[in-house]
Amino acid sequence: MYPVPVAGSCEFLVTSGSTMAAVEVARQMSEGARNLSLSGHVGFDSMPDQLVNKSVCQGFCFNILCVGETGLGKSTLMDTLFNTRFEGDPAAHNQPGVHIKSNNYELQESNVRLKLSIVNSVGFGDQINKEESYKSIVEFIDAQFEAYLQEELKIKRTLHSYHDSRIHACLYFIAPTGHSLKSLDLVTMKKLDSKVNIIPIIAKADSISKNELQKFKIKIMSELVSNGVQIYQFPTDDETVAEINGTMNAHLPFAVVGSTEEIKIGNKMMKARQYPWGTVQVENENHCDFVKLREMLIRVNMEDLREQTHARHYELYRRCKLEEMGFKDTDPDNKPFSLQETYEAKRNEFLGELQKKEEEMRQMFVMRVKEKESELKEAEKELHDKFDRLKKLHQDEKKKLEDKKKSLDDEINAFKQRKTAAELLQSQAQQSGSQQTLKREKERKNSGFL
Repeated sequence: MYPVPVAGSCEFLVTSGSTMAAVEVARQMSEGARNLSLSGHVGFDSMPDQLVNKSVCQGFCFNILCVGETGLGKSTLMDTLFNTRFEGDPAAHNQPGVHIKSNNYELQESNVRLKLSIVNSVGFGDQINKEESYKSIVEFIDAQFEAYLQEELKIKRTLHSYHDSRIHACLYFIAPTGHSLKSLDLVTMKKLDSKVNIIPIIAKADSISKNELQKFKIKIMSELVSNGVQIYQFPTDDETVAEINGTMNAHLPFAVVGSTEEIKIGNKMMKARQYPWGTVQVENENHCDFVKLREMLIRVNMEDLREQTHARHYELYRRCKLEEMGFKDTDPDNKPFSLQETYEAKRNEFLGELQKKEEEMRQMFVMRVKEKESELKEAEKELHDKFDRLKKLHQDEKKKLEDKKKSLDDEINAFKQRKTAAELLQSQAQQSGSQQTLKREKERKNSGFL
């Protein structure tokens, strides 16, 4: 088979995939064209190896959100999953609401480095009123999406070194009641299913019998389906993992037991929980589904969880956020809408609204000024009226005082006149009295001489 030329270019499509010792291409497309020869192995089949090497050098990140009521063994299960004991201060359960606590760790297995974030919902289900217990969890997930979106929208992006804090998997811990899901569980998972990959697990599965556990699993899945809760389904489109993932989907939710204690069983040290009646082996599939959870979460589907987070949940958040900001892919005529045109249209709309608001504020300011002027004029008129009343009252009081003063002066003058007359009469009386006294004395003297 010979190469087939592609019209309008100097490239060729090889119609045979077999390796040839020497293939000559001697068709001239135009003057000055060169001859291309393709021989032996090309080497682009090493692209996966290149990607692997680059990814190993950069390292990986994985973020797990643990949601469940207090005391279901969330921290213990994380220690058991990654075969280590994560350091961290014990959470205090004295806050009024649900508190989100995130811890970051760096793990290495062989030559692969993993940046692991474990996010715990402290105090979930501790409140008497559990109506808004899910809100802080939803807000935290949205905050991580918003941070990544803001990084994407920057002019100078550094996504290659950006620490991706978006939640890749949510392990929802269900209490082993053996009856049905609580209303809190259904409401919370319904609020989270469009934002994160939910993997429901039954915690402390050794506290319920096998028959009850199987019925409990069927009951949980039935309630999730009837309430429209979308949990994460292990992908079956990849032939290499389709069989195992299809089988594991039938085992959801996983019933797990966690333990960091190692007990000698036979000749081996195994993680287990020791009870007076026997031993529960964590990695024994006859005892619990811990091995299934570890296989599906870490060894088989970790990359798919990361991809689903970016391609499904983050894209949904990004689309809704951009639509809220007014960005669209098509115009009203269903024609492509460029980002520049969208920006210009949004900018013009914003400027128009700004100008409209400025005009409204200006009119409102003028109206307020007029209202204030009228109020000041009314106040001024009231002050003038009050001043006139006070002035008239003052004049009346002054006139009254003057009249009183005049009458008092008249009384004083009359009193003075009466006093003068009285003094005159008194002096005249005294004079007449003295004359009579002198006359009597004179008469006595005259009578004495006789």
